[in-house]
Amino acid sequence: MPLTLLGEHHPLASASEQLKLLADTHGYSSFETRLDQAGLFPLRATGMTVFQINVGKLCNQTCKHCHVDAGPDRTERMSRETAELCMQALATTDIPTVDLTGGAPELNPNFRWLVEQARGLGRHVMDRCNLSVLLIPSQADLAAFLAMHRVEIIASLPSYRASQTDAQRGDGIFEKSIEALRLLNGLGYGRSDSGLLLNLVHNPVGAFLPPKQEAIEAQFRKELRVRHGVEFTHLYTITNMPVSRYLEFLVESGNYEQYMERLANAFNPTAAAGVMCRSMISIGWDGTLYDCDFNQMLELPVSPGAPAHIRDFDPVQLNQRQIVMRNHCYGCTAGSGSSCGGAVA
Repeated sequence: MPLTLLGEHHPLASASEQLKLLADTHGYSSFETRLDQAGLFPLRATGMTVFQINVGKLCNQTCKHCHVDAGPDRTERMSRETAELCMQALATTDIPTVDLTGGAPELNPNFRWLVEQARGLGRHVMDRCNLSVLLIPSQADLAAFLAMHRVEIIASLPSYRASQTDAQRGDGIFEKSIEALRLLNGLGYGRSDSGLLLNLVHNPVGAFLPPKQEAIEAQFRKELRVRHGVEFTHLYTITNMPVSRYLEFLVESGNYEQYMERLANAFNPTAAAGVMCRSMISIGWDGTLYDCDFNQMLELPVSPGAPAHIRDFDPVQLNQRQIVMRNHCYGCTAGSGSSCGGAVA
């Protein structure tokens, strides 16, 4: 199993090194300048509709594009104490959606407790699932648990071709993903009459922007149905973010400057006005508050003046905060923008 950047002691395991690289623009304006030109600076929160909890960086995969730098060698994980603070904060709000992510969020010992508590509060729960985790022997009943609690699954599948998926997510992952999708279909997931949502996420394999969502969804649906007998609810497209391991890939392959210019040239003011960070709050494994999961991995907490930790959660202040931005934010504003509401494990 490949090591994470942290495990390799790679310079880009450091958030400060990533930010230093991202700040050095060539051939394009900074993101804040472009936002100002569009009349959108400063960008402010519009109200929280998604309560995202990143429960840690432990994962059973080590994907080449991972913005979390997650993997089997990561030990960061949310404690029960912090999980309880999250649920206490959630209970004071009417935020309708809880978004559980990681790493592989299901590997955190508190994952099922968080699902049960959030559902008990009447909230919709999303699980950002890498699919292969459902096949781990210790998680044999996980798929049934998710179905019982009617958890929406958002699952990454870069391609309907085995070679492309395995190139990004590891050897044999495509076949495991298909097996897991069949398991979920057998429980009713992805079936139109079940109400169990199974949404796939496609991101490009390489230094490219994603294709139009409608076209690639139709292609995925046809290929997965005909070749593998697999059904799903919707497919979302996301742009690979120049953060962590994908940033390292861009640098090592000599595509970094070209990719950043491509993102900047595809800047869409409409997508910028609707970025996910305006309507969410992201809680780190240690309880620190961020505007989004990408900022979390770059260690960019919410703006000064807003509560910094979940123990100090204040919806009024957080709903008025200014969004923290750097040049990686171009990834959420290129073309149609990233449409799945956040990162996928």
